[in-house]
Amino acid sequence: MSVNSKRVRTPAGEALTSLILQLFRVNSLIFTAGDRLAAHLGLTGARWQILGAIVRAGQPQSVAWHARDLGMSRQNVQRIVNDLRGLDFTTFATNPQHRRAQLVLVTDKGREAYEAAMALQAPWVNRISDGLTSRDLRAFGRVLLSMRKKLEDDRGA
Repeated sequence: MSVNSKRVRTPAGEALTSLILQLFRVNSLIFTAGDRLAAHLGLTGARWQILGAIVRAGQPQSVAWHARDLGMSRQNVQRIVNDLRGLDFTTFATNPQHRRAQLVLVTDKGREAYEAAMALQAPWVNRISDGLTSRDLRAFGRVLLSMRKKLEDDRGA
């Protein structure tokens, strides 16, 4: 295979490249919207994302677990968890499975902030989804899930 043939994208590869560029922009806009929606609660889009992961986990988990679950670096998640702890939104507990990897717990104050943010998110997401069909959104979700699985598999290659 020549060097040039490695650089030529298939039609699907070209379409996926275009989609990836759109996803980068959409991701940035989502975080900016999160910053705007929840700033008065002490949340940025990134803090909201991590706090939501902690709440939705259903049980205390380590920072490393949250990082793996979100596909993020442990260091970045740790920094944000520390920010949330400084706001009294999270606290740490001893992990009986691993002495050094503490468990992250949401506090009552953190749960209240998360619920307040989600109450603000509902009208926002309804406005953004106006004109989109549930069928199209579910199809897009399936495409994203398939991409995610391929990317996760590709990490080990």
